[in-house]
Amino acid sequence: MSNAAKPRLSRRILYPIQTFIQAEAFSGILLVFIALLALIWANSAWADTYEATWGTTFTVAIGDFSLSKDLLHWINDGLMTIFFFVVTMEIKREFLLGEFASFRKASFPIMAAIGGMVVPALIFVLFNAGEAGISGWGIPMATDVAFALGLLSLLGKRVSLALKLFLVACAMVDDIGAVLVIALFYTADVNFLSLWVAFGIFGLLLVISSFNVRALPVYILLGLVMWVAFLLSGVHATVAGILLALTIPSRSGIKQDEFIFSTDHILGELHAAHFSPHLSGAAVAEEEREGDFQAAAYTIAANSEKALSPLSRLERALHPWAAFAIMPLFALANAGIFVDAALLDNFFNPLAVGIVLGLTLGKPLGIIVFAGLASAAGFAIKPDSISWWQVIGVGLLSGIGFTMSIFIANLAFEGTGLLPAAKLAILAASGMAAAGGLLLLLLARSVD
Repeated sequence: MSNAAKPRLSRRILYPIQTFIQAEAFSGILLVFIALLALIWANSAWADTYEATWGTTFTVAIGDFSLSKDLLHWINDGLMTIFFFVVTMEIKREFLLGEFASFRKASFPIMAAIGGMVVPALIFVLFNAGEAGISGWGIPMATDVAFALGLLSLLGKRVSLALKLFLVACAMVDDIGAVLVIALFYTADVNFLSLWVAFGIFGLLLVISSFNVRALPVYILLGLVMWVAFLLSGVHATVAGILLALTIPSRSGIKQDEFIFSTDHILGELHAAHFSPHLSGAAVAEEEREGDFQAAAYTIAANSEKALSPLSRLERALHPWAAFAIMPLFALANAGIFVDAALLDNFFNPLAVGIVLGLTLGKPLGIIVFAGLASAAGFAIKPDSISWWQVIGVGLLSGIGFTMSIFIANLAFEGTGLLPAAKLAILAASGMAAAGGLLLLLLARSVD
């Protein structure tokens, strides 16, 4: 490959992650306004309509089978399954084919993210061991990548693409950790028959994927059945979205040389049909020329469809819905808490302190310590364009738990009096982490 071709290929390879960063950044800014709207609504004269709206029951029935849930649970168990499906596809793409496919590139943010999960959980347990809120230990482990990227984008050219990629990589590993925590530790009483049905469908999907079946309706239909099985099993239904994403084929359906040869051949024929008659003086009917053009374009489009993997097509189609519809709707339904004197007076309890310190102190501490040790040991290499102060700044921004933290809080404390206190602590910690991270990143450029 010539040196002239490399920059263009680099831009092409980076395009999916750059598109992801841009969409998530805008989504994060949108989430800030949605969260404020939810808080205002829940504390306004129309507060009763907030509870009533999300408590509205919807029923889906097919013959004798029916599912009845309130709107809040349809969002948290249904729409969030799509969100986790999209997130897992993005993680899969980046670690198989994207920026983090190289172990040496991925090891630095992976070690940083592991520290950003372990240390916050330990701080939370330190304050809540033996307390009623101990089941919320997974809350400070999470990072809201959209929220964090949205704030990072406010700094404009002060932050490099490498720093944004570092934040994305940390958040993606965080998401994997959150997925495992939800699947393994936040599960109700298990119906093993439904669970075995769910895993049986997952096994079938793996077999189908191994034969490189590319018909997306097959995956979606079996994924929907798997979601119902998980919903009935007691294991949180979002696990279905995670497992389904793992089975979606990520490779092209046509070899590169076949795609290049076919496209070049078709364009060559089209070129000859378009220009040769003019050179020879022969006349070709406009309808015939248009027909040749349409046939060539259709064939190239069919080849392009084969070249794009099912995972790429699904991710591109669903990511805008996840970023600009599902996440804002989740925030609107879950961020609205009624703040009264009793809630504020009892704010400095072990649960709130564990969440706040876990997100604001544990996140940056864990990230810098684990990343520093991995770098010192030669296990990981810090990108030259990122300073250690910027690593700490990203660590602070990673303390913006918001969507993911609230999601885990719902699982840990649903139906208990601890949930409002946990949500308030998450919002307070996310605000503190956002302010601290932005301030440090503003100063970091002049420090290093």
